[in-house]
Amino acid sequence: MPFIHIQFAAARGKSVNDETLAQTLTQLAGSVLRKKPEVTAVRVERVAPEAWFIGGRTLAQHGQASAQVQIQITAGTNSADEKERFIAAVFDELTALLGQLHPASYVVVDEIAADSWGYGGRTQAARAARPHATAEAR
Repeated sequence: MPFIHIQFAAARGKSVNDETLAQTLTQLAGSVLRKKPEVTAVRVERVAPEAWFIGGRTLAQHGQASAQVQIQITAGTNSADEKERFIAAVFDELTALLGQLHPASYVVVDEIAADSWGYGGRTQAARAARPHATAEAR
């Protein structure tokens, strides 16, 4: 049951559909991190290239795209290798969708303790102890 937040600024002349970004990130969470697509939530936020700064210069000046993706997952549900592959896959897919990404584009895997993370009004720890409730999510 991950939550993914993407903030991005596309390269000049590059158009991308928010739904395409959400579907791509949902698919990668499923295929690489084994997260269930039906309980994966995604928030997409566009930022103007003139409002995104790297090294004190705007992306418009750099002539590149940039993104910051944060995925929140339950701690301990993925290996270091899976997280590494997810980060690389997200960077590659965003480059294809947004245009050449500036290297200062970030993917953050935020692992939250099971007793501090909930779904359907129950913590992940409670759901693991009593998995009989609503549709189970990773």
